[in-house]
Amino acid sequence: MKAAVYYENGGPDVFRYEDVPDPQVHRKGIVIRVEAVSIEGGDTLNRFRGALVTKPHIVGYQAAGEVVEVGEEVDNIKVGDKVVTTGGFGSHAELRAVPARTAWVIPPGMNVLEASAIPVPFGTAHDCLFEFGRMRKGEIVLVQAGASGVGVAAIQLAARAGAAMVIATASSDARLEKLKAYGLTHGINYQRDEVAGEVARITDKHMADVIVDPVGGPTLQSSIASLAYRGRVSMVGAAGREAMVVDVGSMMGGNRSLSGVFLGAEIATDRVHDNIQQLIQDVADGALKVLIDRTFPLKNAADAHRYIESRQAVGRVLLIP
Repeated sequence: MKAAVYYENGGPDVFRYEDVPDPQVHRKGIVIRVEAVSIEGGDTLNRFRGALVTKPHIVGYQAAGEVVEVGEEVDNIKVGDKVVTTGGFGSHAELRAVPARTAWVIPPGMNVLEASAIPVPFGTAHDCLFEFGRMRKGEIVLVQAGASGVGVAAIQLAARAGAAMVIATASSDARLEKLKAYGLTHGINYQRDEVAGEVARITDKHMADVIVDPVGGPTLQSSIASLAYRGRVSMVGAAGREAMVVDVGSMMGGNRSLSGVFLGAEIATDRVHDNIQQLIQDVADGALKVLIDRTFPLKNAADAHRYIESRQAVGRVLLIP
């Protein structure tokens, strides 16, 4: 099969488009013919500095396609099913092998490209808001990096749950404008405005009850500074790549809390698996929307990663084998 591989960490230019051996099915797993790869934020981070589990290494958490092989102990997925899959690596390829437990059947007639972009960003956003952020109807929500995959999902989920305000940050007014159709009520251009000060102004100094922060680094400090009394920050990922050095002293006086969120730690549990299946159904039913910014051929993986790192995208960028 063909795959986008690399032999060393670095920028997008490390990618090579090469022939590699086909993956082998595990007795508890499946193999899919990939139809769409959703490039996750962790994919660019892993390419940049993650461990090379294989060599050459095929990066990538998430991909969807048709099942072409099923392990002997798998009874809930069959050859010919369309599924979306997650795993620690291996999405940037024509074929992919994963445990059946980290695959979700796509409802008949659903757009496979949209399905490919659901489990990690929507599952993460849901956990950040509800499992760890404990969001309630009528609260004010701040989403850092609102134009990211997690950001777009969090905006929609917060709006659907009855947030009094859904505030998000992005690097330009143009990117923020595109998010209004997904439930954004107030946007903050972090290139121009100081985030905590804008949150104070927008909320008449109430600040944010729940904050979703997929950026980390200095952005996490602005999240902490934007918290209301008893406010909660869900920190997920480190898209900013800067060192995670923050002062948490201000959290004590306001009885505020900070939770680290990693969907991968619980993705094989019944709770998360069932929740993601419901989120896929919600998109299929039109209750939630997947925002796809651009698609690239798999052989142009370097261009796709370069485009993501330019911070122009709004929503997900896909690779098509």
